[in-house]
Amino acid sequence: MDASGGAAAGQIVGLPATELAARVRAGELTAVEVVRAHLAHIDAVEARIGAFRVVRREAALEEAAAVDAAPDRAALPLAGVPIAVKDNVDVAGEVCTDGSPACPSRVASEDHAVVARLRAAGAVVVGITRAPELCLYAATDGPGAVSRNPWDTARSPAGSSGGSAAAVASGAVPLAHGNDGMGSLRLPAAACGLVTLKPGRGVVPAGIGADDWSGMAVNGALATTVADLALAHALLAGQEPAAPAPPGRPLRIAVSTRSPVPGVRADGPARAAVDAVAATLAAAGHTVVRRDPPITPGAAAGALTRWMAGAADDAEHLGIALHDLQPRSRTHARIGRAVRAAGLVRPRTAERFRERMVAFFAGASSASPQGSAPSVRGVGGGEVLDLLLTPVTTGPPLPARPWHERSFLANVTANARWAPWTAAWNLAGLPALVLPAGTRREGHPLAVQFVGGPGAEERLLWIAGELERRRPWRRYAPVFDPTAQPAPVPA
Repeated sequence: MDASGGAAAGQIVGLPATELAARVRAGELTAVEVVRAHLAHIDAVEARIGAFRVVRREAALEEAAAVDAAPDRAALPLAGVPIAVKDNVDVAGEVCTDGSPACPSRVASEDHAVVARLRAAGAVVVGITRAPELCLYAATDGPGAVSRNPWDTARSPAGSSGGSAAAVASGAVPLAHGNDGMGSLRLPAAACGLVTLKPGRGVVPAGIGADDWSGMAVNGALATTVADLALAHALLAGQEPAAPAPPGRPLRIAVSTRSPVPGVRADGPARAAVDAVAATLAAAGHTVVRRDPPITPGAAAGALTRWMAGAADDAEHLGIALHDLQPRSRTHARIGRAVRAAGLVRPRTAERFRERMVAFFAGASSASPQGSAPSVRGVGGGEVLDLLLTPVTTGPPLPARPWHERSFLANVTANARWAPWTAAWNLAGLPALVLPAGTRREGHPLAVQFVGGPGAEERLLWIAGELERRRPWRRYAPVFDPTAQPAPVPA
């Protein structure tokens, strides 16, 4: 405790969300103390990372005081936990811009459904995090603001939930909201050493932009521990929080490092991370086989057309004229208008691809394994696959620079070359999880992705927890780590 009787900020910032909430529920900490400590930490780190568009100082402290006074405080799963919300869903009393300076200012009168669920659980929104314009790109920047990766401020925290990822990785908040339409949760998690889950379609309320990028975009959370992520996911999905149930048997896990984008491949460290995780799984008794999912050019085109159309749809939905967009976004949206007008966004494309991927997990895929072991037979006579393990990115995060000043082609090319493994699972509407898997020689985080069939969210969280136990990761970027103990002062 400090001289005033409150807990010192250094004893608060850096604790997982689950522990903070437990202490507030027990009366060991007040929500006001917790929020005040995190606001002080934001003051210390924000100038170097640029994670927030808005920091809600007075409003957050008022909300924290309301949590302290709540009659049901002892039952709130996130009692007093500071969270950040991405700038593309409504927070009551705040302006939502979807990352665009051209967005008309409109103060939201009520919370988006996912914000309402987190607040109902006792969470306190301390800020709104930055995103690239219309959340279109794999780096987070805009006029006068380049968000930076806490692990290496010369690198981007990725995008489009880059501000949220930078906030969590720097200790500014223990938990942050984000969403994922082509990898926008998983890429920032990979870049910033975090764990995240892209839920399957329909599991968590969406309501992102005009039409969730034709159904590809979903809401989720970024965290430093699997327990925090599991809690956040349950709350977002309207479920009773509980530890993920073990499967009760060894899992059969496919491994694939083949890139869905021709001519693009993971670098040596990225492939080595996948191999190391696969070896850990095998040592734990799971069956690991090499098998590539049948991701076709048609599926890639289906995701691409929805991404293009999403720019035009969201600009119109928000009341932004195309000529007011950044040049890269303007080109993106114009292509999207043409794509939409030509009828190239076809629901059947996503439906067929989902059927193909469900069949892959069910053992009905025609893909031939490169290595196998006895297993349960699926509906098509092949082995049932519980999960798929892949890389996330081809190399280190993109440089932190004003990408909005560069052309549409430069942005799209950089995105495609760096992050080919995420978009297919948005088109299929299947759940996918990203977790840390070590660090590169230069100190940048490494990560892997797990994908599952429909309803596999709990299984994904369980395997993530097992790997967290067997291969623990550093929860915060070293320079920004709020849990690091300062060197003792000589007497």
